[in-house]
Amino acid sequence: MKKIFYLVLLILVVYTCYNVLLKTTHFAGEKTSFVYQQKGLSDLADTLVAKKIILDKPSFLVFAKILKVEDKLKPGKFLVLKNTSLLSLLRMLRNNQQLKVKFVLNKVRTRAELAKLIATSFETDSAVCALYLNSNDSLAKFQTDTTQLLTLFIPNTYEFYWSTPMTKFIQKMKAASEQYWNSNNRIQKAKALGLTKNEVYTLASIVEEETNYDSDKTIIASVYQNRLKKNMPLQACPTIKYAMQDFTLTRIYDKYLSNPSLYNTYRHKGLPPGPIGTPAPKTIDLVLDAPSTEYIYFVAKSDFSGYHHFSADYKEHMQYARAYQLKLDEYQAKKKQKELLK
Repeated sequence: MKKIFYLVLLILVVYTCYNVLLKTTHFAGEKTSFVYQQKGLSDLADTLVAKKIILDKPSFLVFAKILKVEDKLKPGKFLVLKNTSLLSLLRMLRNNQQLKVKFVLNKVRTRAELAKLIATSFETDSAVCALYLNSNDSLAKFQTDTTQLLTLFIPNTYEFYWSTPMTKFIQKMKAASEQYWNSNNRIQKAKALGLTKNEVYTLASIVEEETNYDSDKTIIASVYQNRLKKNMPLQACPTIKYAMQDFTLTRIYDKYLSNPSLYNTYRHKGLPPGPIGTPAPKTIDLVLDAPSTEYIYFVAKSDFSGYHHFSADYKEHMQYARAYQLKLDEYQAKKKQKELLK
């Protein structure tokens, strides 16, 4: 009788060790992921079986109960590597070792674009994101509003949990923005220019749209700072694109300049109400460190290199402007002719 008892006990021990320590995932590939949405362990077990992360549901439920996994498990996204044992999986769930996602922020121009970008990285869908980002009531706790929202976002790569709620997400972005501005004397530099950090950010967002070349960005920043000091309209073409919400425009015609939007810096003096995009951190620094110049005007070079001519004299500026417009007319005429011949 004792032999039978010990044999049964041995079988149970072996079975337990096999299920907990040796039995591993059997999905194809090196890794996979799953989402837990607080629908209970039974529903989660079905998901894990379907994804071939566990072999059977009963073993998972028994050992999850023994380890009291459900008491500590939180909703989120989890990453599972190939050959992960059931014990390792249960520990991961019990310790809430969620998958961290990378939020890569480069250039976004509107709250709608930002909402879509957030939705690609997090649990929250784009519609919910958009509602939050377009609500001044929601944004008030971060001391911002819909016009200044983008100033909280310094382009970079950030790590979050997939299930991070919007409130915590914006809190972290605001903290990262404050850390950026509190380093390298940026706030002091802004004050020396007679601008707030949000105004510098807004100016940088315009400069960002003018050219891809850093050597020109810093001079363009100087031009705009000179116009602000002289109480001249900025007359920044990127603000017309933003006012019209058409970022495909390659040429700004006179008919566009009558747009009544407050973002139209041809009609309204000073900076627009808020940024027209998220400038690169380096562009912000180029604005803060812009050299002192006498330049008031600039226009793209007629060789379409992306570089600009800068002038302090209007007559000189118009010579460069006419040369550029002539070349642009020629280019567009040739392009139209080619399209007709197709």
